[in-house]
Amino acid sequence: MARSPARHDPEPARPSPRLYLLLPPAETPDAVAGQIAALSVAGRSLDIAAVLIRPGAADALPPLVAAIHAIGGACLVENNTGLAESIGADGAHLDSIAALKAALPALRPHGIAGAGTLRSKHDAMTAAEAGADYVMFGEPDTAGRRPPFEATLERAEWWAQLFEPPCVAYARTLEEVDALVEAGTDFIAVDNLVLDAPEEGAQALAGRLAGGGGD
Repeated sequence: MARSPARHDPEPARPSPRLYLLLPPAETPDAVAGQIAALSVAGRSLDIAAVLIRPGAADALPPLVAAIHAIGGACLVENNTGLAESIGADGAHLDSIAALKAALPALRPHGIAGAGTLRSKHDAMTAAEAGADYVMFGEPDTAGRRPPFEATLERAEWWAQLFEPPCVAYARTLEEVDALVEAGTDFIAVDNLVLDAPEEGAQALAGRLAGGGGD
């Protein structure tokens, strides 16, 4: 990115965070169809800015990309720039700085390059300086494990105060969403908060992202 990642001048108040949805791998056409249905329902009441898909049944993924675009979201593929290009996705989410640097030539000038699995603040700054369009904090691994939420919140607050490229921070509960909204996070990543109950979950999240809190 041409701009410096450091924010030197005072910034106006940031807008409400937008949603970044994490989808599990869809290994069958039926699984993809279920994700498409959930997106369609959730997208009626929730502004979904981006959706991360994990490589699964590649032949079934183009309809999922189309469904993401239909609700106005950007589609990112985890760790596979070739697949992202072949299915018409908008970019890739890379899980290391080395993977980010290797992917950038294929994604530029128009594709989105995100960086996750950042072990330290130094890693996050390095990713931004290398050209990441966003950095992600606190996302779960393939087994569902994640860093303590307190560490994710502290890192999101630190980033929001000092740096220009946006950050994404993962929340597993509505209370965690509230904390990240208060912290000034640019994007909040969720998974089952939407996927387990697309209509009710989307409505609850819409209020939280707007800063309304719970009932």
